[in-house]
Amino acid sequence: MSNAFKSIEQGLYEAINYAEGKLKGTIVHELSPVDVKTIRENVGMTQNEFALAFGISIGTLRHWERGDRTPQGPARVLLNVVAKEPQAVLRALNAT
Repeated sequence: MSNAFKSIEQGLYEAINYAEGKLKGTIVHELSPVDVKTIRENVGMTQNEFALAFGISIGTLRHWERGDRTPQGPARVLLNVVAKEPQAVLRALNAT
C-alpha cells in the first residue's frame, strides 16, 4: 500500500470516528468566525481596494460582509492571517 493511500485511509477512519462521536485520536481544527468587514475596516481599505489587494472578487467580498456566505478553506485562512498581520501579507503579495 502506498503512503498516500495509508494517509487517506487514516483520514477516512478519523472522519468516521468523529461522525460517530468517537473523538479519541481524532484531531479537530476549529477556526474562529471571520468578521470580514471588521478585518477590512481595520486594514483601512475600501471594498474595492481590499478585493483587489487580496485577490477576492468584489461580489464575493460583499456576500461575506453581508453574511450571505461564509469564507471557507484557503480564503478563511488568508483572512485570519490578514486579521493578524495585514502588512506582512501585503508585502508578500507585492513581492516580485
